[in-house]
Amino acid sequence: MESKDRQQDAKIDGKVSFNPRQREKWEKVYGIVGHHSAVHICKWTKDSLTSATTCYKNKFYGIDTHKCAEMTPSAAWCQEACVFCWRPMEWYSRTSMEEEEVDEPAYIIDSVVEQRKKLLSGFGGNANVPRELFDNVFNSFPSHWAISLSGEPTIYPLIGKLISELRSREGVKSIFLVSNGQDSSVFLKMKKEDSLPTQLYISLDAPNEGLFKRINRSIYDDGWERLLATLRLLPSLPTRRVIRYTLIKGLNDKEEHIEEYAKLYNIAKPDYIEVKSYMFLGQSRKRLVMENMADHDYIRAFSESLLSHLPDYEWRNEEESSRIVLLKRKDSPFKDIIRAPHPLHSLREGAEKPSEWGVQ
Repeated sequence: MESKDRQQDAKIDGKVSFNPRQREKWEKVYGIVGHHSAVHICKWTKDSLTSATTCYKNKFYGIDTHKCAEMTPSAAWCQEACVFCWRPMEWYSRTSMEEEEVDEPAYIIDSVVEQRKKLLSGFGGNANVPRELFDNVFNSFPSHWAISLSGEPTIYPLIGKLISELRSREGVKSIFLVSNGQDSSVFLKMKKEDSLPTQLYISLDAPNEGLFKRINRSIYDDGWERLLATLRLLPSLPTRRVIRYTLIKGLNDKEEHIEEYAKLYNIAKPDYIEVKSYMFLGQSRKRLVMENMADHDYIRAFSESLLSHLPDYEWRNEEESSRIVLLKRKDSPFKDIIRAPHPLHSLREGAEKPSEWGVQ
């Protein structure tokens, strides 16, 4: 599992940071922010400017593709080495962070906004981008924050404070956090502190421990039990909850796996299940082959088979260009489309949730 290219991180001014070799590589991929964070302008944000094309998250949940800040507070730190990851996870240091050795949330947020502007600045001279649209995107505070770019964001020890800080910023409509679920205590702390994101994603890419070790390759011997602990906790978290399943054709999609997945989904009881094909991109091309990428018809068929084992769920949406299907729990209180900023009032269990936040 270890790579000969894996490098240890560095300490700069007492802060966890990239070593020089890492930083040189990361700067070719993302905009580096502070000591350990990064931001990226994804394909869909670029397309939303040049051709008014939006990503599936706009279709499914109403997020603002053109005002998205895709970022991470822990670019090179993760407890897993997933075979399907298109990020350069061979560069990950796989370490933990202490509060005294990381950048403050407000600094990260402000720096992400400035770095994002630098990355967007070239679109101001693009003839295919309407000037009014560019000015709006460039001068507005990002309304959607996707904390998912690279690494495992919950390794950043101030992740709850980062989300709370974002919730206090004017114009922020939605905050999505994607996690591998290897540390359930983070979510317990976020629940206690009322700092959960608008939507929490947990990646579940294997139906059993054997495939989990082969696909996700956690650094922990008890990585599968750690994931199960998060799945058991998920129903008690007062936020929109999503299970993301990356289907790798020929690896984690056997017919006998469907019932195993269904049992796990019934433990976690997520509001949504996203069934998405693995994409043959980036560094993952060194680990998998083109044939592992399923077409949309295959994703649809597999999703229909899943539904036959999930009576509490229904077909909700799909996007062929992204090879993804959305399933939804029938008794979920949430509306699909998020129309208003994340509320600042308590969202602890039993608290009233405003309809504007996407609650039925």
